[in-house]
Amino acid sequence: MENPQHSLPALFKQLGLADDPTGIDKFIASHSPLKPELHLADAFFWTAGQAQFLREEILDDADWAEVVDQLNVMLRKGRADDFG
Repeated sequence: MENPQHSLPALFKQLGLADDPTGIDKFIASHSPLKPELHLADAFFWTAGQAQFLREEILDDADWAEVVDQLNVMLRKGRADDFG
């Protein structure tokens, strides 16, 4: 069984955030860069439900984990390059 491939816009939609390129870019710009020692799910801007989803996807290496990792990298760099 293959794991589904999720895109960055699909992750933003799943999190209840604006999922268009402009919305994603604004989110990344306004919430980055994250401190290196801060876990993505522990960032102040997530709701409890969003944080739980992000944490579970990474801990379980679930089907959203790859795109959650992509978001993590983008928030540490401070820019949105690829909305894939």
